Amino acid sequence: MRISQRAARLCIIRRMRIGAAAPALALPGIHDGRRGSFDLARMRGSWVVVVFYPADFSFVCPTEVTGFSAAAPRFSEIGARLLGISADTLESHEAWVKELGGVAFPLLADPDGSTIRSWEADDPSDPPRAQRATFIVSPDGIVLYCVTSARNVGRSVEETLRVARALQTGRMCPADWKPGMETAG
Repeated sequence: MRISQRAARLCIIRRMRIGAAAPALALPGIHDGRRGSFDLARMRGSWVVVVFYPADFSFVCPTEVTGFSAAAPRFSEIGARLLGISADTLESHEAWVKELGGVAFPLLADPDGSTIRSWEADDPSDPPRAQRATFIVSPDGIVLYCVTSARNVGRSVEETLRVARALQTGRMCPADWKPGMETAG
């Protein structure tokens, strides 16, 4: 597979690093049928899973959003909050949530893409659209996990939950670790 020179340059200039403080995140959103303001700084003390996705009313994104929504109680059980973010407007989110029959976590609107860019989750070929990117932020605001995948491949909700649980152990977890398995150091 060949990578374009532009894509190679973009890979080099990305700065998001594991162990770095999470960028600011304060956006309007929709949750439980109500509009509100969501601020990562006010979520300190909780694990936060930030799920950037390309667009409402698309093909792969609803499979992910409904998957995370179905798993929301499991994330809540481990003290993790979910946030979904795209460049869509609040009005689009409201219509999409209604079409999906509800979503059990907030969908945040970033139509100018400023938060998407600050988290380096932007799709450089289609601004201000987000890439399919997932971040897990510790209770003290540190990014401990980030993964970005191609727009045509949905992420694994189960893997995100597994990684969140592994990070919460604070220990070394081998490949394919699951809760109840041994950890080291």
